Amino acid sequence: MLPMSLRHPDLTPDVDLLAEPGTGPVRSRRPVYGDFLPPCNEACPAGESIQAWLALAAADRPRQAWEILARDNPLPAVHGRVCYHPCESACNRAELESAVSVHAVERSLGDQAIEEHWPLPSRAAPHGRRVLIVGAGPAGLSAGYQLARLGHTVEIHDAESRAGGMMRFGIPAYRLPREVLEQEVHRLAAFGLELVLGHRIADLLEARAAGRFDAVFVAIGAHVSQHIDIPARDVTRLVDALSLLKDVSAGERPRLGRRVVVYGGGNTALDAARTVRRLGATDPLIVYRRDRAHMPAHALETQEAEEEGVRFKWLTSIREVAGDGLTVEQMTLDADGRPQPTGRLERIEADAVVLAVGQQSESAFLASVPGIEIAAGGTVKVGPNLMTGSAGIFAGGDLVPGERTVTAAVGYGKLAARHIDAWLRGMTCGAPAVPPRVSFSMLHLPLFSDALRSVEPKLPADTRTGDFSEVLSGLSPPEAVREAKRCLSCGNCYECDICHAACPERAIEKLGPGQGYRIDYQRCTGCAVCFESCPCHAIELLDEPR
Repeated sequence: MLPMSLRHPDLTPDVDLLAEPGTGPVRSRRPVYGDFLPPCNEACPAGESIQAWLALAAADRPRQAWEILARDNPLPAVHGRVCYHPCESACNRAELESAVSVHAVERSLGDQAIEEHWPLPSRAAPHGRRVLIVGAGPAGLSAGYQLARLGHTVEIHDAESRAGGMMRFGIPAYRLPREVLEQEVHRLAAFGLELVLGHRIADLLEARAAGRFDAVFVAIGAHVSQHIDIPARDVTRLVDALSLLKDVSAGERPRLGRRVVVYGGGNTALDAARTVRRLGATDPLIVYRRDRAHMPAHALETQEAEEEGVRFKWLTSIREVAGDGLTVEQMTLDADGRPQPTGRLERIEADAVVLAVGQQSESAFLASVPGIEIAAGGTVKVGPNLMTGSAGIFAGGDLVPGERTVTAAVGYGKLAARHIDAWLRGMTCGAPAVPPRVSFSMLHLPLFSDALRSVEPKLPADTRTGDFSEVLSGLSPPEAVREAKRCLSCGNCYECDICHAACPERAIEKLGPGQGYRIDYQRCTGCAVCFESCPCHAIELLDEPR
């Protein structure tokens, strides 16, 4: 039995401590094995079964781990590089020393799948229903993959000549090498997705009728920069960030000068600043109207930008661009964290200004479709099943309000596929029951830990700004196995045998590898030793029926 200091005081059962061993069912509660919700799974926008594939990776079964991962997300090599891994922010292991590096293991599995040409898991036989997807970005590719798995025939149309959406045209190559994206898109095409590229759909209803599509999913992404009203006497030196990133992705190298100001505080602003640094700007400066604590960009991106020589000017707003620079005004934050002008002006010299103040979807072509409502920012109003006001036309990804990340878009695609499939079958798709989440306080762990987090190699800051080479390197397969083993398996049995060894009544029977355990309730007295010794809270105590 674990020391009293490791027991959970609120969950210790009321048992008869004077009962004789082996006297059978004298308990008030009985232990029951169950599958609970790990915090990493709960936090994943793509809905991955993170703990399940981590367990297989830890057992050095990378292909099986990748197959479990790919059921939810067909782009693991991409996600291992660009996801901001909220799963790690939720990881219980952080309470010990540091979170499991989930993204690094995911990247390793994705890279092994590319290197060894693993095909995606098999799909159902086609049953004749056809679905049109508009947009070959992460949401469209995810939805197409999931629909194809269910037996639907899928065509994905995109106005660009290459698939990938913002993964290709918005994320710089130093974060996502294009050959990695190409390989994962190629695998999806081999799986059965038909990609119709270089084809912009102007009339959605006509395209649906011409192709005899039973349903449509619109996932065009947010490829248009939001307009901002800044007086500028020389508009040739104003560049929007999305256009800049797209041009660079296409192989162009625009010359913006040595002193470049980027206006904005999101991840796109950081990508733009780090990109102009690689284009030759020696003094890139990010101007943002709020402070660092209110900056929406992710901390890792900010840190790497600073390492590469990007400077920040907080609480500053641009008032005018003219001559060889710009006029800015110092701001202050009110009680609600909103920036307020102070009237104090300053002059900053600059060769060019890159605007990264937000983006929106180019959804005007949907306005002519009866029933579809377009809201602020070009987003589309949808119901709980992601269907618009026009029957059979669904929307997701950046086209609906919510988090705009690759991982969130993949989650939207998977959710849309479930609802589209249900609608085509004349059914509704309800939300599955969610088991209780396991917090750190519910675990019964040893008092020490010596499994430090693996560190991905990174190019030195003074050498990585010369080109667009990938900044981070992945873990080797053995390193990925070691990192996966750091998972605490919160809420789910991993057959450590501690309960089996701890039971004083020998009431717990091993059923064999992968089969778990069986409790003989004729022997179990409800002493709770198994519950208190289970490190991952895979055992719950339930009240006995009265």
